[in-house]
Amino acid sequence: MGRLGPTEIILILVVIILLFGAKKLPDMARSLGKSARILKSEAKAMKDDDKSAAPADPPNNSDQQPPAQRIIQAAPGDVTSSRPVNEPTDTSKR
Repeated sequence: MGRLGPTEIILILVVIILLFGAKKLPDMARSLGKSARILKSEAKAMKDDDKSAAPADPPNNSDQQPPAQRIIQAAPGDVTSSRPVNEPTDTSKR
């Protein structure tokens, strides 16, 4: 009962094509791939931030300028989905 044979797999694929339509399937696959790339780039950015994190108690200098905004891109070369990210400078004032 737990194993799927080739006829069951073909039947499932036919039902999926009938439900979603042949035109929407490539668009769905494309958006799924784009979402996976975004997730991968965000996870990599978080990992890079952890490696380059400052010490837990940074000195408070009033002469320092606030850090510049970072741009996180969804995919390499995809300018339309890039957005500026404001990072909080002091999390203790919440």
